Amino acid sequence: METKSLPRSTLGYIEAILSISINIILFAFKYWVGLQTASIAILADAWHTLSDSFTSIILLVGFKISKKPPDKKHPYGHGRAEIIASVIIGTILAIIGFNFLIESINRFRTHQAANYGLLAIIAISISVLLKELLAQYAFWASKKTNSMLLRADGWHHRSDALSSLVVLVGIFLGKYFWWVDSIVGMIISLMIFYLTFDILKNSISSLLGEEPNEKLKSEIDNLIRNNLKEEVNLHHMHFHSYGNHKELTFHIELPADLTLKDAHTISDNIENLIREKLKIEATIHVEPIEEN
Repeated sequence: METKSLPRSTLGYIEAILSISINIILFAFKYWVGLQTASIAILADAWHTLSDSFTSIILLVGFKISKKPPDKKHPYGHGRAEIIASVIIGTILAIIGFNFLIESINRFRTHQAANYGLLAIIAISISVLLKELLAQYAFWASKKTNSMLLRADGWHHRSDALSSLVVLVGIFLGKYFWWVDSIVGMIISLMIFYLTFDILKNSISSLLGEEPNEKLKSEIDNLIRNNLKEEVNLHHMHFHSYGNHKELTFHIELPADLTLKDAHTISDNIENLIREKLKIEATIHVEPIEEN
């Protein structure tokens, strides 16, 4: 099946359902192993895995809301529900990271060690493989759909795979150093904090509104120069993202002697070009070129 034939929300639903199913199974397995080995690192890793299920439920809800059409109260649609869901995911990650950082520090202070074995190696190895596969699918789907929410969920899977990998290293070193389990728990917590910062920074920046990047500015400039005979000066550009729906506002300068009808026709042509080629809704303010 070709990817482009799948609706945007369908890829999100598939990723969420796979994530929820696999993560619940992995959580139960790793939690049991963590209890058997008295390992805070494995228990932390298990709860990190379960948190992926919670965030995938948020992902499902976010996609369901974001695909609702515009209405009277929300004329730009509901696409920012995805971004809000990303903020929720980041917040959950921050809480998880903080809790396990405190627990790891306490275990280090009381000299508590873990009793690793073959079962722990098997459980963590399986977790690394499955979580990285989920991350790869989420990243692939996020590129196909340009979804910040899927990207955030992909990084959540990746962080879980990396934390499990750190635990695996700790398992092999644990028999030589009593403090390895606590240190690994701290490392996982710091990894989660870094991931949280990245997700929240990008999500909040998008919610606040951003200036168009240089690539978009260049694409718009080329569209106008290649399709319109008039010389048009652009400035004061603002970009607003509502999930899959994009809005762009900017000013253009035109000769002062143009009729209102001609100026309106030019701005209409530019808006239609941007809508057709870039899939962005543009609103243009026309200004006369100031004479020196």
